[in-house]
Amino acid sequence: MKAKVGDWLVIKGTRVDEAVQRGLITDVHSADGSPPYVVRWLTTDHVAIVFPGPDALIVTPEEQEAADERARCRAASVQSSIMHKSR
Repeated sequence: MKAKVGDWLVIKGTRVDEAVQRGLITDVHSADGSPPYVVRWLTTDHVAIVFPGPDALIVTPEEQEAADERARCRAASVQSSIMHKSR
């Protein structure tokens, strides 16, 4: 696993009721981009040193923006579908 400052650390839930955790990597301690990383978690704004496990992945800012856009489109589609069905 290799990362650089500005990448996102994404930890997928291992159960259906667990939310995805996402944090901005603000510092990388090694020259080759390997862990540990300093991460500011999106939901809590907490900053921590993280050694990611096998359930984690590194996402570039561009990949995260594309994923966010897909989520916005899905939400808009669902809302539109609900509005049309309620008429």
